Amino acid sequence: MKNVFQIVGYQNSGKTTLMEKLIRAASDLGVKAAAIKHHGHGGVPDYSKDSDRHHQAGALIAGVEGDGVLQLNIPRESWKLKDILALYSLFPVDCIFVEGYKKESYPKAVLIRTEEDLPLLELENIQCVISWVPLLITPHRTFYIEEEKQYIPFILKKITQ
Repeated sequence: MKNVFQIVGYQNSGKTTLMEKLIRAASDLGVKAAAIKHHGHGGVPDYSKDSDRHHQAGALIAGVEGDGVLQLNIPRESWKLKDILALYSLFPVDCIFVEGYKKESYPKAVLIRTEEDLPLLELENIQCVISWVPLLITPHRTFYIEEEKQYIPFILKKITQ
């Protein structure tokens, strides 16, 4: 499997912003990055009406292309991260950043916004913690949210090794 690195945290902790920064920094280094986002807030993300019509007609996989963007709509009862990663392995990417899927065991950065988020420090395979609040001793490499110039290279090194 290609290099996979997760960004996890609760809602409004900065996951999407961090994903964008990592993808941009990887691209600047010539690293071809892909992203997977777990839509964990309920409901189905928006997708093309045409794609929906094709599915209703019986298509198992329906895609819509427009302006260089291919959107796949492949409904299943549920998608496991390993199945999505298998699909992504067909594309010429060097690394895959995953937003969410907290309980998966891939290497991950954990975002801590408040003290209520501290139970996230019990997750598997934590490579670093990025915190909005001062933390007492933690066994993980810890950065404060403002230390972007330290944690972006740290994560990129983890995923490009």
